Formats: sequence, C-alpha cells, structure tokens
Amino acid sequence: MNEITQNLLKLVSDWKGSFSGAYNIRENGCGIDRKSSKNIKIESKQDKPGLDIRIAPGTKGETVYIPACVTHGGVDDLVYNDFYVGAGADVLIIAGCGVHTENGEPARHNGIHRFFLEEGSRVKYQEKHIGTGGIGIKSIDPVTDIHLGKDSVLEMDTVQIGGVDKTLRETTAVAEEGARLIIRERLLTDGEQTADTIFKVELNGKNSGADIVSRSVARGASRQTYTSDIVGNAPCTGHSECDAIIADTAFVDAAPKLSARDPDAELIHEAAIGKIAGEQILKLRTLGLTEEEAEAKIIEGFLS
Repeated sequence: MNEITQNLLKLVSDWKGSFSGAYNIRENGCGIDRKSSKNIKIESKQDKPGLDIRIAPGTKGETVYIPACVTHGGVDDLVYNDFYVGAGADVLIIAGCGVHTENGEPARHNGIHRFFLEEGSRVKYQEKHIGTGGIGIKSIDPVTDIHLGKDSVLEMDTVQIGGVDKTLRETTAVAEEGARLIIRERLLTDGEQTADTIFKVELNGKNSGADIVSRSVARGASRQTYTSDIVGNAPCTGHSECDAIIADTAFVDAAPKLSARDPDAELIHEAAIGKIAGEQILKLRTLGLTEEEAEAKIIEGFLS
C-alpha cells in the first residue's frame, strides 16, 4: 500500500501498522490486503465489486476492519459490502473511509453496506470519514441498509469532521420484535461543503425501538440538511434528535418526521439549531483562551 493509504488508515480505522483479527483493505477501487479469522469469513462478491462478510453464530469479542481509501483524483469507487451476522454474535465492525486529492481532479467513494442481523446478535459499527490533500472535490456517499432480526441490536457511530466537500448519507432500517437501532452521527462542514443526511426506520416488531441522535456544526458558507422518518408499525419506541450549531453564513435545514401506525407506538422528535452562546465564549475567555480557542473548545465538546 502507498504512504497516503497508510496515513488515511491511521485517521479512519486506528491503523498501527497492522490489524488484529479479520480485515480487508481497499485502495482506489481494489482490494490490496485481506485476512479472515476462524469465525469471520471475508469473500469477494462474484457479480459486483464488494465483499460478503459472514460472522459465525455465537462469535464474541472479535473485530472486523473494512476500510476504504482513495489516494488521488480521477477515482470514482463504488463498492457493495454485505454483513451476515449469526445468532448470538457480538462483534465490532470498523469501516472508515478516506479520500485524498492533489491534482485538482474530483475523487469519490460510494460504499453500499447491508447488515443482516440474526436473532439475539449485537453489532457495534464505527464509521469515520475524512478528506485530505489539496484541490479537487472530495465526495463520500455512504448508503447503509440494516435488517434487524428478533432481539438484535445495532449501534452505529458515524463521524465526519473534516475535509469532505460533498456527502450524501442515506440510512434505512427495518426492526423486528425486540430489536433496537442506536445511531450517533457527528458532522462538521466548512467553506462551501455540503452534507445531506437521510434516515428512514421502520419499527415492525413488538417492543422494537430506535434512538437516532445527530450533532452537527456548519461554518463558512456550508450547507447541511437532515431528514429523518421513523415509522411505528407496532407497539414500539422511537426517538429522533437533531442538534446543530451554525456560524458565519452557513445553512442548516432539519426535517424530522414521525408516522405512528399503531396506537401503542411511542414516537418523539427534537430539533434545535442555533449559534454558540455568547456566555459560553465569555466563560472560557476568563480562563485565558482567545475567542477562536474558546469556539474550538465548545465545538470539540459538542461533537465528542
């Protein structure tokens, strides 16, 4: 792998020269290194670019790494990865993406990930996105499709806090009886960057639930949109929350939606958009920070 890939791996997937456990490293549209474990098998798809990742029932405490890196302009990488998680498994999946440009040409990564969780399984899914380098539009467009079997749980932690010029982030999920979906999204845009987030969740099973929280900061002339739609088709609980800080001439549009189709569906949404409070800046300045340092501290804490 080249030096840019190694630097991107450090940023998006905690690369320390190697991975422990199962992994697949993708560079500029090609798989360059792969390892399966006894309980986690990674195989290439036969009909399209991408992987089938099969996690054996009862697998506990293992990690699978599926990072993708684009290291120069002129690359439009599309990949389809399917995760099949066996009953009772409990694993961590890390699927970061980094895009780097230098020559002025655009570069894009579009990862389409599907999750199929069997009964009683649990997945923690971490996704970090970053853009680096010089001129050239850097785009990352993740699509996540989640199928939650009975009593399964998926926790998704998705972060994009620098360098990505355009992103369209689409997540859909269907939850069966007793299944739960937990999502934490953190976004930072600046300059002319744009970020569009779409969540749609269908709670089909009794006692299923979803908890979706998005925190974002929009600076410069950047633009963000947030759309969420939670549909309760059974006795269930659903919560959607969007908190955004805006500065300069940035624009944020939040549109949460709830659809209750069962009298015992308990659904709630919250949305708040505003600037950093002046008293927060003043308090930190009394501790010796400049206004710029105080603002950076507040944003760091908000997105942590």
